[in-house]
Amino acid sequence: MYVRQGASTVPATETAILQMIKDTDGEKYEDVRSLNQDIIFTEAEKAFLEQNIQFGLTQQKTLGLMNANGIYTNLGLLLSDQCVHTIKLAVFEGTEKIIFKDRREFTGSLLKQLHDAYEFIDRHNRNRSEIEGLHRIDKRDYPTEAVREALLNALVHRDYSFSDSTLISIFDDRIEFVSIGGLARGITFNDIMLGVSVARNKNLANVFYRLTLIEAYGTGMPKIMRSYEKIVLKPNVEVTDNAFKITLPNINEISDKAQLSDNERAVMALFEGRDFIVRKDVEAALSVSQPMAVRILKGLVDKGEIRPVGGGKNTRYVKTDKNTLRVNSPVSERSNGYGDNR
Repeated sequence: MYVRQGASTVPATETAILQMIKDTDGEKYEDVRSLNQDIIFTEAEKAFLEQNIQFGLTQQKTLGLMNANGIYTNLGLLLSDQCVHTIKLAVFEGTEKIIFKDRREFTGSLLKQLHDAYEFIDRHNRNRSEIEGLHRIDKRDYPTEAVREALLNALVHRDYSFSDSTLISIFDDRIEFVSIGGLARGITFNDIMLGVSVARNKNLANVFYRLTLIEAYGTGMPKIMRSYEKIVLKPNVEVTDNAFKITLPNINEISDKAQLSDNERAVMALFEGRDFIVRKDVEAALSVSQPMAVRILKGLVDKGEIRPVGGGKNTRYVKTDKNTLRVNSPVSERSNGYGDNR
């Protein structure tokens, strides 16, 4: 099978072929008959009871957990205690995936996984205090609303026809949420940032809506961005055909790095009337060596003040637009599934 790629015709990848089959099949994964019909709903029953919502056979059919013939669907399997999909969550030392400090795999109903994963993240969402005048102000590393929405997005909108786990990584300076499946067919990145929602798992989203876990379709990403409205660095979103990744910066880490040295302030002043600067501009203006100029520029890059353009001898530095969401591609997470392959 061949597909068009620009002006060329190239062989379709196995992933692309599978996606085309799914797109034309007409039957959604959550509607398909579950291979496991011996399932129970301990966690789901508890969740519905807490919201004073009935969860009998009639409601299960209405919600799509079973079809009109009383056969459990994949949606039923996802919400059952026998759900085969998992969330893998790891805490790393520093900012790289080198040393594990802790890691867990959450199983069972998606409702239980949601609860367990949020509690785990919350324990690692440290509360730091700052003194302003006579008052102490406590600030979490990550806005709780952003964590909640990113976690819900990873579960509600992922593609469950893939068996891979949802991955969550906690570093000193960020949290990454990686869910399998790119954007749903017929929607673009700009659409979701405007609040447009095309649910890949419509019935699953409806269940979460009824349980008041989500307020309305399409509000997740705008909420995440609003929670970082007054923060220098913004959440970073990366999208490929088969994965969706949201990175939340650590607010307190940003604050710790926000103070600029005298040399760094001098470099930022060089942008007055210029679109970009180069390393030699720094050497000349500050009368410093090449290695020192490189260190100063790297410090400003790390603090999100500037970003490099190009590479090698042609590297230029431009000021970061702090009001613009960073969108990168591609996502390269599938090589580390938090198993034995580190």
